[in-house]
Amino acid sequence: MSYLFSQTAGSTGSGLAAFLPFLLIGLIFYFLILRPQSKQKKQHENMLSNLKKGDRILTRGGIYGKVVNFQGKNNHKLTIDIGSGVKINVARSYITDLPDKNESEQPSK
Repeated sequence: MSYLFSQTAGSTGSGLAAFLPFLLIGLIFYFLILRPQSKQKKQHENMLSNLKKGDRILTRGGIYGKVVNFQGKNNHKLTIDIGSGVKINVARSYITDLPDKNESEQPSK
């Protein structure tokens, strides 16, 4: 009768070699996703802090306008003129971009 014996595991390798793939995946995740996202967030915060009256802006809702006034605690709200004398209040956090002058101009009728 034959008997089956399990083989004894010799050396399984160092703990670092087993952990290395996870470390590499973490580094790739950081450099491809987290770092560019934090850089973009800093640029957006810098743009928001440097807003001034007369700047042309684009909101998250796709509304182009010109900053007319700042309101509220820490200038949290902005009054923007969206054309034909129509003014709306928008939270500063809803400003997405400062478009080029050519982009925001609408053809006159």
